[in-house]
Amino acid sequence: MSLELPPVDPAVTAELVTALSPRLRKRLDAGIAKLSDRPAVRDGDTVRITVDDEGSVLELHAPEGVVADATAIRCGCLLAPDCLHRAAAASAAPVADPAAPAPTADATMAAQGAESVVAVSGTGPGADSVVAVSGTGPGADSVVAVPGTGPGADSVVAVPGADAAVAAQGADGVSDVPVAGVSGNAGNAGKPVADPTTPVAPAPASEESATPPQHAVAEAVFAAGAAVLDAGTDGSGAVLQAELLRTAHAARLAGLPRAATAVVSMVTALRAARAADPAFRLADLVAALSETLYVAHRVPSATGPELTGLRGTVRQPYTPDGSLRLYGLFSEPVLTASGYAGAVTWTADADGRLYTVSDVAPGGAGRAVGAADRAVRIGDTALTHRELARAGLAVSGATVSPTGRLGAGAGVRAVRASGADWRAEPLDRLWAVPVAEQVGRALSGGHDLLFLEVTPVGVVREAAGDGLLADCGGVPLRLTAAHDHPALPHRDNLRLLSAARGSRLRVIARLVAAPHARAQLLATEHPTLAGSRVDLGLDRLQHADLPAPAPATTVPTSEEAPLHLLRRRVEQAASGGRRVLAFPGNAAADSRRLHRHGLATAGDILDELLAAAAERSRDAFGRLLPADTCRFARAWVTAARYADEVDRVLCAAAWGG
Repeated sequence: MSLELPPVDPAVTAELVTALSPRLRKRLDAGIAKLSDRPAVRDGDTVRITVDDEGSVLELHAPEGVVADATAIRCGCLLAPDCLHRAAAASAAPVADPAAPAPTADATMAAQGAESVVAVSGTGPGADSVVAVSGTGPGADSVVAVPGTGPGADSVVAVPGADAAVAAQGADGVSDVPVAGVSGNAGNAGKPVADPTTPVAPAPASEESATPPQHAVAEAVFAAGAAVLDAGTDGSGAVLQAELLRTAHAARLAGLPRAATAVVSMVTALRAARAADPAFRLADLVAALSETLYVAHRVPSATGPELTGLRGTVRQPYTPDGSLRLYGLFSEPVLTASGYAGAVTWTADADGRLYTVSDVAPGGAGRAVGAADRAVRIGDTALTHRELARAGLAVSGATVSPTGRLGAGAGVRAVRASGADWRAEPLDRLWAVPVAEQVGRALSGGHDLLFLEVTPVGVVREAAGDGLLADCGGVPLRLTAAHDHPALPHRDNLRLLSAARGSRLRVIARLVAAPHARAQLLATEHPTLAGSRVDLGLDRLQHADLPAPAPATTVPTSEEAPLHLLRRRVEQAASGGRRVLAFPGNAAADSRRLHRHGLATAGDILDELLAAAAERSRDAFGRLLPADTCRFARAWVTAARYADEVDRVLCAAAWGG
C-alpha cells in the first residue's frame, strides 16, 4: 500500500484493538503486514482499501485530516464491524498528535524536533498493570487504576539538572557528574543524595500537587513504558502499542498533555523500528522512552512550577506583537513519523529575534517537498516559503507564540518587503554572537539554531552515514544531515559540499548535544555564487556548482570520554529489551574504564542497570518469579538521563563554553 493513511486518534486505535477477541489479537500484527500490501485509493477526505480478493472495501474517513472516531473506520467484509481489518488499519496509520486539535495555520508543528516518535508493544511483565479507560469521548472516565508497579517502587533515582559539572580537558580530565538519589517518590534533581531514613518534609500547602487521577495515569504510563523496555522493539507489537495509546488518551483526559505526547512519540518510533523504516533512528526511540518514563515518575511527587512543566500545555497561546519588519533566513522541510509534513521558514527582525512561518499538515514526503512552493499562510501575501527565505515581510497586527511562531489570524496583515544578505545588516549580527554563547543559549532551553562560519576540510565516516568535517574557528565540527528520507536532498547536498574544501562559508545549523562539536546542517552560502545561499532540505546542489576542492587539511581532535560505554547499554535495552542486558558478559571492564576516566557515577549506574536486568528472584519452592520490570525501568531512565546530562556538559566544553 503505497498510499499514506491519515493519522488516527490514539483513543480510536485503543478502542478498536480492545474490542478484538483474544484470537484476533494474536493475528493483529500479521493482519497489519497483510493490509500494507493491499491496493488503496484516496477520494477527498476518504481513503479506501480493498482488503480481500472478494472486493471488500475498508474506508477511513478523515474530514479534518485526522480520524477522530471509531465509526469513521468502516469495513465491508462479512465479519464487520468486529473484524480484524478496522483495528489493523488504525494500527498501521500514523498516530495523531493527542495534545492538539486538527492542524490549523496557528496550530501546526514548526520544528523538525517534533518528528521523533516511538512505538511500544509486547507482552512482557508489567503490561497487565495498565487498566483500561472506560470510554473515549469528552465525558469518558479519566481515572486509570494501577494495582501497583512492582517491588522497590520507591527507589527511583533522579538525574540532576544544569548543576552537573564536567570538565572536558581531554578524556582523562573529565570529572564526574553527580546523580541525585530520591527516597520514595519525592526527590529534587540536582540536590545531594538524602538518607532514605530521613523523613521528607511535606510540601507547603500553597504548592499545587498532582490530582489522584494524574497519579493513577502517571503510574499506568510508567508501567506501560516498563513493559516496552522489558519486551524490546521486537516484542512490542500492536496489542502493547494499543495499551500505550490507551494511557496516552488517559493522560490527555487527566490534564497531562506532555505525557500523552511522549507516549505517542514512543509508539511512532516503535512502529518505525518494527517496519524497518529507513528514517528510523534509535536515538529517537531512546529519547521518547526516556521522556515518557521521566515524566511519569516525576508527576506524582512534583509540586509548583515543576509540576506545571511536567503537565505540559495543550496549545501555545498567541499574543499581539504589533508591527514587525522581518528578513528571510532559510526554509526547511518538515517530515514527521507521526504523519505530518510541510515547511517552516525562519525569519529575523532588526534586533536578531527569530520568527517562524509554518505550513504543516497531515501528509507525507510529497507534501514536504512541495510545501516550499506554497504561499505562506499569513496575511494577503502571495510569497511562497522558498521566496520568503530570501525576501522580507512587513507584518501588522502580528500575533506570536512564545516560541516565535507567527499566527495567521483574520486581523493579521502582511506584504512582501525587501530581504537582506547574510553578510549585510541586520542579519550579519546573528553571526557576530560568539559561538560558545550561542551553544549555551541552546543548551539552556533557547532556540537551537547556530549561526557559524566554517571551512569544510573533509568527510567523517559514521555508522549513520557520512558527515562533513569542518573547521569552526579552530573547533573540529561534524556537520550531519538533518533528515535521511531519500525524497529530501539533505544527504546528497552534504556529500557534494565535501568538495568545497577550503571555502569559508557562513552556515545555519541545528545543535546536536554530543560529547564533541556536532550540528545538523540546514542552510549554507553557495560555494561559488556570491550572495546566493542554499537550503539543504529544499535545493539541490550540482557538481558544476562546486569549486575545485582544495587539498585536505587536518583538524586536531581530542580523545573523548568513554561515555559511549553507558550510552550503548541504554540503546541496547531500548532496542532488544531487558534480556539483552541480562546475558553474562565482561561488564566489569566497562565499569572500571568509566572509573579510570573520572566517571565513577557512570560506572555505578552501569552496574545497577546490569544488575537490575539480570536479577530474578525465586519463590519458596525455588521457581523463578517474574522479573521486576519497574526496577529495571528506573535504572534505565537514570542511565539515559545521566548520559544526556553529561552530553550537554561535554557539548558546551567542546564548543569552548
